Amino acid sequence: MLKSTLLTAGLAALLALPTVAQTTNSGTDKFAQLETLLPTPNVYRTASGAPGTDYWQQRADYNIRVRLDDEKQAISGDEDITYTNLSPDVLTYLWVQLDQNILDKNSITTATQLGEIQPKMPFQAVDYMQRSDFDGGFKISEVKLKGGRALPYVINHTMMRVDLPTPLKPKQSVTFSIGWRYNINDQTKINQRSGYEFFPEDKNYLYEIAQFYPRMAVYSDYQGWQNKQFLGNGEFALPFGDYRVSITAPADHVVGATGVLQNPNDVLSSTQRQRLSQALNAKNPVLIVSPQEAEKAEQSRAKGTKTWTYAAKNVRDFAWASSRKFIWDAMGIKQNGVPVMCMSYYPKEGNPLWGKYSTEVVAHTIKTYSKYTIPYDYPVAISVHGPVGGMEYPMLCFNGGRPEKDGTYTAERKYGMISVIIHEVGHNFFPMIINSDERQWTWMDEGLNSFVQYLTEQEWERDYPSRRGEPAKIVDYMRTDKSLQTPIMTNSESVLQFGNNAYGKPAIGLNILRETIMGRELFDYAFKTYAQRWAYKHPTPADFFRTMEDASAVDLDWFWRGWFYTVDHTDLAIAGVKQYNVNSQNPDIENARQRELAAKNPGSISQQRNRKDIAKTLVDEKPELNDFYNQYDPLTTTPADKQRYQQLVKGLSAEQQQRLGSGLNFYEVSLKNLGGLTMPIIMQLTYQDGQKEIQHIPAEIWRKNNAEVSKVFITEKPVVSFVLDPFQQTADTDLSNNAWPQQAAPSRFELFEYQQRQQPNPMQQQSALQQKEQKPLTTPAGSTGGTK
Repeated sequence: MLKSTLLTAGLAALLALPTVAQTTNSGTDKFAQLETLLPTPNVYRTASGAPGTDYWQQRADYNIRVRLDDEKQAISGDEDITYTNLSPDVLTYLWVQLDQNILDKNSITTATQLGEIQPKMPFQAVDYMQRSDFDGGFKISEVKLKGGRALPYVINHTMMRVDLPTPLKPKQSVTFSIGWRYNINDQTKINQRSGYEFFPEDKNYLYEIAQFYPRMAVYSDYQGWQNKQFLGNGEFALPFGDYRVSITAPADHVVGATGVLQNPNDVLSSTQRQRLSQALNAKNPVLIVSPQEAEKAEQSRAKGTKTWTYAAKNVRDFAWASSRKFIWDAMGIKQNGVPVMCMSYYPKEGNPLWGKYSTEVVAHTIKTYSKYTIPYDYPVAISVHGPVGGMEYPMLCFNGGRPEKDGTYTAERKYGMISVIIHEVGHNFFPMIINSDERQWTWMDEGLNSFVQYLTEQEWERDYPSRRGEPAKIVDYMRTDKSLQTPIMTNSESVLQFGNNAYGKPAIGLNILRETIMGRELFDYAFKTYAQRWAYKHPTPADFFRTMEDASAVDLDWFWRGWFYTVDHTDLAIAGVKQYNVNSQNPDIENARQRELAAKNPGSISQQRNRKDIAKTLVDEKPELNDFYNQYDPLTTTPADKQRYQQLVKGLSAEQQQRLGSGLNFYEVSLKNLGGLTMPIIMQLTYQDGQKEIQHIPAEIWRKNNAEVSKVFITEKPVVSFVLDPFQQTADTDLSNNAWPQQAAPSRFELFEYQQRQQPNPMQQQSALQQKEQKPLTTPAGSTGGTK
């Protein structure tokens, strides 16, 4: 709504001041500090968000021997665990995670699995419901102390308590061993974080193996033992340590794993070792095992075995992959002068995508994440292609993204594969190095990682089609019914809409902080500080929140409270605009202005119709009824008017005289916070001459009244429109109320005819056209893998 009103100079000056005397709306103060929600700082974790002077964490070192049975698709192994108590507490028992027990027939996950029967269901869904015929889970054969003494233990679903013969005092260590076996799940039927894929064409298996050994749980200063059951969503909380793992597999298999290969002379040919040496300083990926060599290996069936031994220092976990189908390429990069070998393992079914892109993506990810967080100082980074859609472990990750059998692929498949590799390799930083508790807070792992993934994607290719990152990408989720949402600060197993809540919303929240609230310089410094402080340690949400504020001098409690602790959404609205101009008091100027306005005013509807319907009024018929006022024109300037104006001007200072005649435009814009989520105001002003101006108003404008405020804009040129959040920086869920005058939100709808037959992808269409014209299809360079 537009109003034109004449004001005195004094009132105009008052409007130029910020409005401060507003009444706070009822409900929680959105700018209240978070002290009541965050844990009390102590000697272990400071109020600044940094580790305290007495910070400690436990250590677990492993020596593991594991055997892969390629005939029965089974694992057997034994391990020695040296657990060091660096806490101030005396421990009488230890908790060990048995994550494979999620596949036990009687697991909590199986018993509490939700489901429903549909009129039409895929075989895979029924297979999943009938998975009780799979004999999954760990079979523990022994738990014993170093020296052979059996240790009592109790298995509680996915957790195992090991009772110690004598209490483990601070600074003491204990070494014990565990023997186990389990059956490997078919990943195409039981979709877990690891498993096998069977290729019927050549009757080979590809194994991606993780959670394959009993793993120590975290014991921390903020919660004691992290012994929550593994139900499926909440991933893993693990202590750091050194690993030595010996993997026995069929002799014709290629085995890739976390860490550095310790016995290359025993398992690699001289040619393969030479290629690895060449790859260290290569500018492009070098094939260690070529596609031709992998295809030849597919036809072999070695009777013997080989043992591959890998070692990794200061890691929280270990994973590996094994297959005779593997093509293997590698390329070295350097981080802070330290060489990092970037590598990929993939079957021929992954080409041409994998040979062209995978290792290049690995290297790009390590470089970019190192820039935004901390330098990567592990010696290798590996991407493995197989049945798992995407899963991360130290130095090694499993990734999906397979082209069609004819080698073509859609753009969505290409970018999906690149994105999943960036995401999973990026997990080396969050949470493999900056080691948050995934069992409790998925967002600290997935959300932070998805944010840096977005930054990395944008540095891969201009305008990369990122799935997450831009605020507009989370709008559909945030406008859904609140009963279908949970706050980000919800335990991993209780989160609703897992992908949006744990990945998208925190990642986009960080992007809003970086681009709109803090600015890139302050944000990047604070985010890097958090990574530096908590590298190889166990941070909590409070440590992250406090560090971001401590390193930037920006009070963000209002943002953490709204974005992370509630399900409020952004919906800022322009409720109305009032336009004012200063009354110059000059009778010549003001009378002329009033006369111009009167000429443009057609009058009321009654007045318009009366001019037509009333031919003559009584005064028209009897002129003698006229008097002084029928001839008087109040808009004609008189000598008395000029005299009053001159006297007024004499009483004003030079500054006041200038303001009186400035001709400035005053706009009082009324704003409402309809969604409940506090955000800065980004206002675009469009002037009468077409020029645009963006004004950024910090979120603190809402501190006196969380629901509605007014803001005065003073301009030299007339404004023809105001638009809130013109670049969609704040995830505003309703753009229809963001403009004055109101604007229709542009959109389109598509007409289509339903077709059941799958359409060829663009590469297939091009191939068919070129074959028709007898032209060869252009094959991407490097499509068969790396360079020899």
